[in-house]
Amino acid sequence: MSDLIDVPRGLNGVVAAETALSDVDGDAGAYHYRGRAAVDLARERSFEDVWHLLVVGDLPDAAGGAAFAARVAGARSDERLRELVAAVSARTDRPLARLRAVWTLAASERRSAPLYDLDEASRLEEAVAFAAMAPVALAGVALAGDSGPGGGGVVADYLRRITGAEPDAAHERALSAYLVAAMDHGFNASTFTARVIASTGADMASCLTGALGALSGPLHGGAPARALDSLDRAGDDPASWIAGELAAGRRLMGFGHAVYRTSDPRSELLREVALGLGGDRVEQALAFQRAAEDALSAHRPERPLRANVEFYAAVVMEQCGIPRAMFTPTFALARTIGWTAHVLEQARDAKIIRPSARYVGLPLVDAPRSART
Repeated sequence: MSDLIDVPRGLNGVVAAETALSDVDGDAGAYHYRGRAAVDLARERSFEDVWHLLVVGDLPDAAGGAAFAARVAGARSDERLRELVAAVSARTDRPLARLRAVWTLAASERRSAPLYDLDEASRLEEAVAFAAMAPVALAGVALAGDSGPGGGGVVADYLRRITGAEPDAAHERALSAYLVAAMDHGFNASTFTARVIASTGADMASCLTGALGALSGPLHGGAPARALDSLDRAGDDPASWIAGELAAGRRLMGFGHAVYRTSDPRSELLREVALGLGGDRVEQALAFQRAAEDALSAHRPERPLRANVEFYAAVVMEQCGIPRAMFTPTFALARTIGWTAHVLEQARDAKIIRPSARYVGLPLVDAPRSART
C-alpha cells in the first residue's frame, strides 16, 4: 500500500485519539484530570469524588458526592455480586482472574448490551456498576460472613476486606491518595486497549476485561511488587546491589518512565505519603532511591532516570497492610475508574480503531486464482 504512514515503535508520540479526561506533560512533570491537578485531587478529595469527576464530568458538591457514594455502595452490596464472587473465589485465588470471571459472568447475568446499542445514561449505569464490582471481586471472600460493605467508602471497605481489620484512618488516607493518583494516566497500554475494544461497540465488560489483560503484564501493572523485591535484596547496602544489577545489564524496577523526562509527580506525592506513615521501610526506600538515582545518573548521564510511581506505591501499600500479591490488583482497582471513563468517551465516536501493519514476511508464492488469466 502506498498510503501507509510509518510511526515509531510502540506508537510513541503518535496521537491516536482526542480526550477530555486527562493530560500528561512529561517535560514539565505534571498531569491532570479534566483540568484539575491530579496530585492535588489525591491530597484533597475522596476516591468517590474523583471517580465522579472522571465518569460524570465534574467534582460533586457535598450532597452530590454523598449521593454518588451511596450509589456506589449500593452496587457493591448487591446480593448477586456477593454470590458471584463467592462462586468464583471457590475456583481461583488469583485476584485478576477472579475479577475477569466476575465481570464476564455479571455481564451475562445482566444481559449487558453492546455500548453501540445503549444511550448515554445506560452506558453510565454500566460503567458505575462494573467499576463497583472491582474492589469486591479483587478482595474475594476475605471476610467470613461478608454481608456487604461496612462503614466508610470504597477505600475503607477494600482495606477491611484485604486486611480483615478495621482500617486505620492514616492508612485509609494514604491508600486513597495512591488510588486517586493512579486512576488515569493518558493512553497507557491498558487504557488504549479498552478504547480499541470500545470502538467496536462491544459491551462494557469486554472493554474492561481486555484492559485488565493488558495491565496484568509485568511491564505495565506488575512493577510495584518487583520494586519491593529490590528493596529486600538490596538490604542495608543498596549502592553495591544496584551497581551489580546495572553491571549485569538488568533494569531497576521502579525507576524511569516512558513519558516523564523529569520527576514523576505521582512518585513525589507517594514519597510524601510514605514519609507521613514513617517506619524503617520508608527510611530504607529513601536510601535506596538516593543510591539508585546517583548510580543511574552516572550510568546514563544523557538521561538520568528517577523514581516512578511504582517505587513508592509499593512502600505505601505495604505500610497500609496490603500483601505483595495484591499490589497489581490494587493498581487495577484504581485504573478501572479511568478505563470506564475512557470507554464512555470512546463510545461516543462511531469510528472503529483499525490501524494497518506493514507486511515483512515471505512474498506471495503464486497469484490467487481470481487474478489468473
